Amino acid sequence: MLANFRDIGGIPVEAGNFKSGYFYRSGQLTDLSAQDIRILKKDYEIKKIYDFRSAQEIEEQPDTEIDGIEKENIDILQSVASINMAALNNMQGIDSKNVKNAMIETYSSLITSESAIEGYKQFLEGILDKNTPLVFHCFAGKDRTGIAAAIILKIAGATDEQIMNDYLKTNSSRVSINREILSTFKSTLTKDQLEALSIALLVDKSYLIHAQEVLNKTYGSFEGYLFEGLKIQKDYIDTFREKFVIRK
Repeated sequence: MLANFRDIGGIPVEAGNFKSGYFYRSGQLTDLSAQDIRILKKDYEIKKIYDFRSAQEIEEQPDTEIDGIEKENIDILQSVASINMAALNNMQGIDSKNVKNAMIETYSSLITSESAIEGYKQFLEGILDKNTPLVFHCFAGKDRTGIAAAIILKIAGATDEQIMNDYLKTNSSRVSINREILSTFKSTLTKDQLEALSIALLVDKSYLIHAQEVLNKTYGSFEGYLFEGLKIQKDYIDTFREKFVIRK
């Protein structure tokens, strides 16, 4: 099913209006129905899918094969030695007292780890190669995907409030599927572990704020992150806006 799927465009930004119909964020694209596939191909005209998950996650829960749509895997947290709390397997078994600290640590890694830097650079450069609709996702479409969406929106000229609003939509978008996941593990996890899992399946305002603080502390500014951290081309923002922002 299409879980936590949405277009992040179609909003007013600094220079005009961020185009809709190009950037779709989502949870993993597993067990898609024929109707889901038709929606992606016909309604949204998706031409490429970016999967930010690890090889293990993909092996355990592969995306549904869709003819005619290019796929690219970028393992955003590959280089991280600590627990990757963005993956479902690692959300299981942690206790409720430590889950938020573990999530905070994961968000630090999403900004500073070698694989995240290389991965988001690869993703951003790929966006400009083809001016066509795409989907980017991870497991839940909330952490690795959430940071990618925040980066795109910031480049487009969205405000911090707009970025946070999009980020927090995940919690309402995942109500049904999170309930299903918790039900699946009800017989195998303790009450405390289930509580921790329920926390880990949600986003929290403090996570994105922490990521921004780490970014500013490490790189000085968002532009510093893009140009000194990711080392993308200096005219990237202007080029991106020329393609994807309708000027006032």
